[in-house]
Amino acid sequence: MSNFSVISSILDNDFYKFTMQNAVLKLFPSVKARYELINRGKHFFPKDFANIMKETINIMSDLKLSDKEKIFLEKSCPYLDSSYLNFLKEYQYNPKEVSISQIGENIKIRIEGLWYRTILWEVPLMAIISELYYKLIGAKCVPEDTIISSTKEKLIFYKKLEVKIGEYGTRRRFSYKVQNLVLKVLTEEKLPFFIGTSNVHFSHIFSINPIGTQGHEWIMFHAAKYGLNIADRIAMENWLNIYKGKLGIILSDTYTSSIFFKNFNKKLSNFFKGIRHDSGDPIIFIKKTIKHYKKLGINPLEKIIVFSDNLTPKKVAYISSFCKKKIIPFFGIGTNFTNDVGLPTMNLVIKMVETFFDKKWISVVKLSNVKEKSTGKKNMLILARKNLHL
Repeated sequence: MSNFSVISSILDNDFYKFTMQNAVLKLFPSVKARYELINRGKHFFPKDFANIMKETINIMSDLKLSDKEKIFLEKSCPYLDSSYLNFLKEYQYNPKEVSISQIGENIKIRIEGLWYRTILWEVPLMAIISELYYKLIGAKCVPEDTIISSTKEKLIFYKKLEVKIGEYGTRRRFSYKVQNLVLKVLTEEKLPFFIGTSNVHFSHIFSINPIGTQGHEWIMFHAAKYGLNIADRIAMENWLNIYKGKLGIILSDTYTSSIFFKNFNKKLSNFFKGIRHDSGDPIIFIKKTIKHYKKLGINPLEKIIVFSDNLTPKKVAYISSFCKKKIIPFFGIGTNFTNDVGLPTMNLVIKMVETFFDKKWISVVKLSNVKEKSTGKKNMLILARKNLHL
């Protein structure tokens, strides 16, 4: 088991991690961050899980961006400038930034270091946890043929719906092999409604554009630095300053959608192509979004909502039928593509919990549209809700 390795490329990560890393390097190079594993599903981990995981991440310190990968990024992501790509060429994972411990069947994972360095750990660690867990408990997934035919069936279904879909499943994949298999099916027919994958490594392998928005940590840091009430707005303005509208989808639920829309002023609503829905009732969110755009005199039919919250074909059908002739829906499908293998899926997240600037550590919180998805210390969550009148 000591040769177990699931991360073979530095690009085997979500696209938004690199775009956020670039922005953090440019705007907040001295800020530090702490992240922790949150075991929402109360999963029990097998014996030696932490030790095998440590061996696995130690191997990651050898990964480096290859010349071919750098050329791919230059061509497919022109908004990532040469200074950032030169930085990434020299970047290497430092396993000392990650501490993993196990007591009985519980594991603890903590990441700490400069934010621009530690930002890349979350997604590969989640992918390792998922693959290693299934391997160590001896879980057998359905045969490859079943995964291929199931993915093809979903594609036929999405084609009939006339919706645009992307693959967002790296962090909760059953295995690297399954994600590779699924993307092979998704890309081989060159279907116009498949818009790409959030995984930059697979984007390179299959010659497709990487896709993505931002993570909650981008806005959570802004809340710690500038205040909860204006975090969304300043985070959006900083994103615009870095990317000049090129990466035009913004995340909407770090401090609930109602707070987001208060920050989403006319200038920002015009500049950004659309918003991402990641928690709460999608229909209520669609109605709120349309109302917001109409109030500002903006045609919602020219704007996009990217849906990414635990999507299934049935859910996509339901949402897309409601969006018809109202607003443009895109769907980022994760677990249902990369871990639909006949086994229970895991419910884990790794979230930023503290950030360090102005000589002190500050706790950060996320107040999702759904309470179960909120993260942070209990007393800080109560205080945040009080401050925001939620």
